[in-house]
Amino acid sequence: MAKKVIKKSFRKTKKTITPVSPFSIYWSKTNYYFLLLGFVIIILGFYFMSIGPWNSTTSLVVSPILLIIGYVLVFPASILYKKRTIKESSQEDNNGSSKS
Repeated sequence: MAKKVIKKSFRKTKKTITPVSPFSIYWSKTNYYFLLLGFVIIILGFYFMSIGPWNSTTSLVVSPILLIIGYVLVFPASILYKKRTIKESSQEDNNGSSKS
């Protein structure tokens, strides 16, 4: 004869898991401000590109400068910015003072 299988109740072992954003570990408010600033600069760059004739100064000079600043400087800054903690800055101060 076959053995009787006892089913376990999963309701008793079920744990409640609260979802946590992976960005909350690495990103602070400053990172989000940089990202928002990047979006504003990019939108301004495309706006300046759209106004006036195609050979105007704003379309050929100002707009590309704003787009480069937004894409090359501000977006990477928003991703790579990390606030220094007190321990990191105090260790750097101790290392710098020992050299002199």
